[in-house]
Amino acid sequence: MDIPEKLSSLLARDSQSVAGVEKLRFFPLAVESGHGSHLIEVGGRKLLDFSSSWTAGGIGYGHPHVVDAISRASSNQPGAGGISAVHPYMVELAEKLLEITPGDADRRVYLGNSGTDANDVVLRSCQYATGRNRIITFSGSYHGGVGLAMGVSGVHVEAGAVASPVAAFIPFPDPYRPHTGHADTVVQDSLARLDTELAAGDVACVIVETIQSDGGIVIPPDGFLSGLRTACNKYGVILICDEVKVGLGRTGLMHAFDHESVVPDVVTFGKVLGGGLPLSAAVGPTSILDGPVASALLTTAGNPVTAAAGLAVLQVIESESLVSKSQVSGQTLLNSLKSHVSRLGVEASVGDIRGRGLTIGVDLVSDLATKSRNFDLAKRVAYRAWELGVVVYYVGGNVLEITPALTTQPVDLEVGAEIIARSIADAIDGQVTDEQIAPFVGW
Repeated sequence: MDIPEKLSSLLARDSQSVAGVEKLRFFPLAVESGHGSHLIEVGGRKLLDFSSSWTAGGIGYGHPHVVDAISRASSNQPGAGGISAVHPYMVELAEKLLEITPGDADRRVYLGNSGTDANDVVLRSCQYATGRNRIITFSGSYHGGVGLAMGVSGVHVEAGAVASPVAAFIPFPDPYRPHTGHADTVVQDSLARLDTELAAGDVACVIVETIQSDGGIVIPPDGFLSGLRTACNKYGVILICDEVKVGLGRTGLMHAFDHESVVPDVVTFGKVLGGGLPLSAAVGPTSILDGPVASALLTTAGNPVTAAAGLAVLQVIESESLVSKSQVSGQTLLNSLKSHVSRLGVEASVGDIRGRGLTIGVDLVSDLATKSRNFDLAKRVAYRAWELGVVVYYVGGNVLEITPALTTQPVDLEVGAEIIARSIADAIDGQVTDEQIAPFVGW
C-alpha cells in the first residue's frame, strides 16, 4: 500500500518531535478526525476502528451528547480542576458513580486523569489505611504506566521494568494456557497461592483485572473472582477490581465483576469514562479514600470539562441501552469471526477466539497442539488489517484485541470481522513484508 505524501510528511514530523517513550505503534496510522466507529486518516481514507483507542473511545467518537456536554462546560468553565474548589460537574459525576457501583453506603469517589493514577492512588491509600505494605497482583496484569501502579503490573515487569519491592505476583488463571498444565486446576492453584501470601498478615490489598486485557484477553474461569472475595474476607484484606479497560458495559454487564456477582471493596474506572478525554475514577470506602487530605494532588483532577464528559458518557450508556447491546453485539461479532476464519481456512493459525461482550481476543498460534504464540503473525495481521481499513492491535504478543465502540453498528461488525479474517489469510500468504513491519515495535 502506497502511503500518501501528506500522511508520510506528518509521520516524519512525528518521528522528529514526539518522544519515543510514549509511542506504541503497530503501523503508520495518522488520523485527522473521527466520527462514531470510524477514524479519518490524514489524506482522507476512512478506517473502521476495532480498538476504539484502547477502549477510551468506547461510545464512539464525537457522540452528540458528549460533544454538547463538553461544549457547555468549556464555554463557561468553572476553573480547571477540583482540588481546591467545588463545581457541580465533579459532584454530579461522583454521585452517579456511587449510584451505579455496588458497595457499602459510606463511600467516596476519587476523580483523576487516567487509570494509572486511579490505581496508584488506591494502592497507596490501601497501604496507609491498613498500615500494611505488601500488594498481591498477578502475572500478565496491567494497572498503569508509572509509579507504584507500574511496579505491580506484570506486563511491564515481564518486559523488564523493575517490580515494586512490595509486589507479590501470583499466576493468573488462564484456561487456554493453564500454568498448572490442566485448565480445571488453575483456579484452585492460584487461590491456594493467594491464601499462602495472605496468611503472612502483611498484605494491604489484592488488585486484579476482572479480565486481563494487555496480558492477552484472558477470561478467568468461574469461581476465581468469588474465590478472591472469599479469601480477602477471611484475612481482612482489601479487594480492588481494576475495570479501567473492561468496565462500564463493555462485557455485557455494567461491571465485569457482575458476571460472578462479586462486590469489590474498591473499583477503578477509566478510558471509556472520559468519552475520549483523560478521566479516571476510583470508588471505595471512606476509610480508604478520605485521607490523608492532600495526599493525591493532580492540578487538573476533577476538571469540569472532563467531568461533564464523564457524566454524559454514563448517561449515554444508560439511555441507549449499551450494556445489553454490547452483549448481543459481542456474541454476533464472536460468531462472525469464527465463521470467517473457518471459511478462509486459517483455523490452523487461530488457537482460540474468546470473548465476553465486546471484549474479544483472537489468539494466533504457530502450532495448535502446543499453543505456541505466533508473535510474528500478530504483527503482520495488525499491519494488513490497517491496509485493508481496520484498526486492530495485539496484546500478550500474539492476541488480536478486538474492542469496538459499544455503539458500533451491526453492518460494521460484520465488515470488520471479515477484514480481520482476511488479514490473517493474507499475512499467512506473505502479503506483508519484513520491511513494512520493521519500523513498528509494538509491545
